[in-house]
Amino acid sequence: MTQTTNRIFDDFAKLMTDAAGAADGMKREAETIFKGQAERFLRTMDVVSREEFEAVKAMAQKAREENETLAARIATLEATLANR
Repeated sequence: MTQTTNRIFDDFAKLMTDAAGAADGMKREAETIFKGQAERFLRTMDVVSREEFEAVKAMAQKAREENETLAARIATLEATLANR
């Protein structure tokens, strides 16, 4: 009787292990499909990539700093001209 019970438990454990492996495989496949669909959707929406966004952000920051520097120079020149 104990031999039969152990075999039933072993078979059940093997079945559960196989089911867990199959579920994990289906999960990975679903994630891959979803990721592909999301990437395809974003491409059709003409959304910029993170790298492009960061590059434009850095360019805007540099332009802002240059504008502040030029504004300070203009203010200095105007003050000099006003004192003449």
